[in-house]
Amino acid sequence: MDFTEATTSSRPPPTTTLRSTAHDVVTSQEEHYVTSVIDNHETTCWGCGLRLFLSSYAPIFKCGWCGAITNQNARKCDNKFFWWRRLRDRCFVCVLLVFMLFVICGGVWAVYPVVFSISLSCGVFHSIITVILSVTTVSMFSLAAFRCAGAPPSLLWGSYPVVGKGDLENYTFCNYCSKPKSPRTHHCRSCGMCILDMDHHCPFIGNCVGAANHRCFIAFLISAVISTIYVTIISAYAALHIWPPPNYRSLTLLNGFSSKLALRTMNEIILAFLRSSVFLSTRGLVLVYLFVASVSVEIGLSVLLWQQLCYIYEGKTYLGHLSSQGSDGFEQRDCQNLIRFFGCPFSASKCLPSFYNFRKSHDK
Repeated sequence: MDFTEATTSSRPPPTTTLRSTAHDVVTSQEEHYVTSVIDNHETTCWGCGLRLFLSSYAPIFKCGWCGAITNQNARKCDNKFFWWRRLRDRCFVCVLLVFMLFVICGGVWAVYPVVFSISLSCGVFHSIITVILSVTTVSMFSLAAFRCAGAPPSLLWGSYPVVGKGDLENYTFCNYCSKPKSPRTHHCRSCGMCILDMDHHCPFIGNCVGAANHRCFIAFLISAVISTIYVTIISAYAALHIWPPPNYRSLTLLNGFSSKLALRTMNEIILAFLRSSVFLSTRGLVLVYLFVASVSVEIGLSVLLWQQLCYIYEGKTYLGHLSSQGSDGFEQRDCQNLIRFFGCPFSASKCLPSFYNFRKSHDK
């Protein structure tokens, strides 16, 4: 962002007027300050409330005292359709909760008669795994969805005696919240507030992913991926046990070895399973749905989890990745970023490899 910086002296002036230009010459004599100004443009800094005199008109400028950035072309924004966005997000949350409860309850109803028919110990073992995965996934989802994503800290602003030199360095003014906004903060119109270290707004949890719930969101993705893999395996295993015997019509007539013969054999096997699926019970249909749904959700969540872990490894967020595209800024890619994100103790981080340092020493 290009802006004109209004420079000041090292001490604040005794009056409420701060005269600053891009090329100002300041001479001090005890309590007297003199500034040479040519074609002044008077404006006011929103951060400290002092009046500034710019040598030329600049739509965006930076205060030389508090460091706040002012955009004179910005206007007060109205958060239209806020309640409709909240209603949409809550509907997504309700649908996802119903889907998770259906997978849990439907899976228990359809799978566990088959599992307990094998042996009692096998049924108890899978029951314990189901309880652990269900509680972990639902609790992490609830924390990510209903916990505040991360509100920025409150700061004193707007008055010169209160705001010190550099207190609002590179802060901008949020025209939605009418409050200061740090460089690490983004305003979310769906949530109606500024979010610290905002990654993105996820409609499926009805909340932003920010500094306060980013770990819960990643934990939810990890737990959900593991749970869907487990549902895929156990539903396929149970479906094969209760599937009606397929009726192969022409498989016994196929002799020899060729690519066409292999294709015809595969086609006959698939058709036989489809014909036998007509005789599936309600339990079998639920198992088929669980298998298809878990595989689909597993693929989508795995891609999202991999993307999130890559951004964390690079020390970025999704919005930071978008803003850094096309720039030459160097970002340190290191496993230490993952360790800091998950809050591992420093003693444990020493035992893990640093791929960035290894690559750097290898290049030398």
